[in-house]
Amino acid sequence: MTSAQATDVQTLLGAPLQIGPLQLRNRFVAAPMERNYCTEDGSVTDQYVAYLAARAAGGAALVHTEAGYVRADGKGRPRQLALDDDRYLPGLRALAHAVHDRGAYLGMELNHGGRTTQQAVSGHRPVAPSPIPCAVTGGGIPSELDAPGVRALARAYGDAARRCREAGVDVLTIHAGHGYLIHQFLSKATNHRTDEFADPTLFLRLVIDAVMHEAGPDQAVGLRISAHEGHDAGLSADETFDLMKSVPLGRLHFLDISAGSYEAGEWIVQPGEWKPGILAPYAERYRAAFGLPVGVAGRINTPEAAAQILSSGQADFVSLARTLHADPAFPHRVLSAAPYRPCIACNLCIDELHQGRPIGCSVNADAGREHLRRASQRRRGKARVLVVGAGPAGLETARLLAERGHDVEVVESADRVGGAFRLAAGLRQHPDYGRLLDWLEGELVRLGVRVSTRTPADAGLLAERDADAIVLATGVRGPDLADLRLPGAERRRVMDVHDWLERGAETDQCVVWGADREGVAAADHMAAAGTKVVLIGSQASLAPDVGRRAKILTVPRLQENPDVRILLDAGPIVVDEHRMKVRTTAGERWIDAPGPLIVSRGVVPVTELLDACRQHPPYLGVFLTGGADGHGDSLRQCLPSAERAAQAVHSAARRLRRPEGST
Repeated sequence: MTSAQATDVQTLLGAPLQIGPLQLRNRFVAAPMERNYCTEDGSVTDQYVAYLAARAAGGAALVHTEAGYVRADGKGRPRQLALDDDRYLPGLRALAHAVHDRGAYLGMELNHGGRTTQQAVSGHRPVAPSPIPCAVTGGGIPSELDAPGVRALARAYGDAARRCREAGVDVLTIHAGHGYLIHQFLSKATNHRTDEFADPTLFLRLVIDAVMHEAGPDQAVGLRISAHEGHDAGLSADETFDLMKSVPLGRLHFLDISAGSYEAGEWIVQPGEWKPGILAPYAERYRAAFGLPVGVAGRINTPEAAAQILSSGQADFVSLARTLHADPAFPHRVLSAAPYRPCIACNLCIDELHQGRPIGCSVNADAGREHLRRASQRRRGKARVLVVGAGPAGLETARLLAERGHDVEVVESADRVGGAFRLAAGLRQHPDYGRLLDWLEGELVRLGVRVSTRTPADAGLLAERDADAIVLATGVRGPDLADLRLPGAERRRVMDVHDWLERGAETDQCVVWGADREGVAAADHMAAAGTKVVLIGSQASLAPDVGRRAKILTVPRLQENPDVRILLDAGPIVVDEHRMKVRTTAGERWIDAPGPLIVSRGVVPVTELLDACRQHPPYLGVFLTGGADGHGDSLRQCLPSAERAAQAVHSAARRLRRPEGST
């Protein structure tokens, strides 16, 4: 961005905005995002308070919690925020106090899961407009609410609104999207009633009545909707828009536009290969039609995308979830034209949510750990540290050590930094992965870290550098192909998937042996380029080591591609020039399988330098991080591993006698 463009972005995104009785300090809103940071009974924790406080301190004008459940039978997650009882008021007040202290407003999203809940989680049988199960969450058949039960549930939204008002919450957002209860009444796919609640908007109108009745004069009340459901049986964009015309939206203070439902989760949390701001065109028509301030969500992870949405008149504010999860100070950094840590839309966070774990972040090891943050790291001796390997773990270790005052050099044998992660960044699924490497490189420049590429490390180089500490971040590699013991393999071109990624070889047809994360990603990338692929995996499903959301587009795409043949629970036992004999659960058979054989059969740590280090150990020792440590074959593991290595070096530096500032 030029300085003039940066100024335009700052002017647009830094402008205040009036929503009802409140004036937002800028156009950044921290969207509702479930995190599994509560206790199992739905109480607020120190972890939750510290997390939201960090987003408020980072500059967002309005910081939402998550979708809090208004009644116990609407609980959808084991550690979801509860709004159904007055005993939760102290925790809600703690959230409000922490956010207010840092200059932001606190928002609360009111929700009930309806058919998406599970009795094993909530302790109650799910309830819904009609007894239509949700296969995505287990397929339990919900009880159909009778008319008095529907009205009682509307009052539960009002009761939750009253608790939020008493707790000091500034903004109430009624969740009417994403396939939850209100959306279930709206949708023709889930509302098959014949009574008065066959009117799809009646329940929503009752909820608005109940919430507005309990909201205070200083509170803003808004509505979050899905612009469309994202699947053929659900509401289209036009149908949703027409429904909203019969809702008294003029009583509200803002709208927030999202998309999707549980049957089309890719529209709720968008994959990385979709363009930023993909939902903005849907928001534009609501802004033009209803005269309310309108926000929009949808993979808005750059200041340029956010500014374009505002400047084009598509929305008045941007709702950011993953972007602020990755960098809580994103608003402050954007408004000061400073570098920010990018969200790469890997969707690790949403997959950890579905697995019931407190969510982390692939690019920010501190996300969800703000309550554990130590006071600013006290400098001990200034150590000379040599980091060998410039993948994400090595770069992050170097960054952390430099921030703590150490003299750091990174050496890398390749001609570019990034390691295997840069190779993954070239795949169609991961267009934003390279942005993380760009940020890390920029941070090392800012911190004065020397980075030497095309510099293989050996015993001589280690002795020449004479570092106080050495960090091996040498990564992983595929297993030795000679160990495959696959008869006939010598007749074919055989390569490890990492070698294929590095060489970028094109081929008309190929065989991928291994249906793990790397094998599936490689098969998908090649198939998109027109390669005919035979994908063979010993696994029972495609990429079982990857969460559902991270492969929500890839797996159906491979399964539906006529040029991709998939054999699972299978493995090759003999290779010929253009065919293979495979063993499956049904027995052995020959299949046509021409082209190179690309092998994805796991990885092993690269630790050969350890022997050289042990012969002449540096004073503070040798430390391993990332793949070399055996804990970093994925980005999610790399950054915590880097934090551990950096902390270990920093702690060891207390043994140095050299005064700070000397060399």
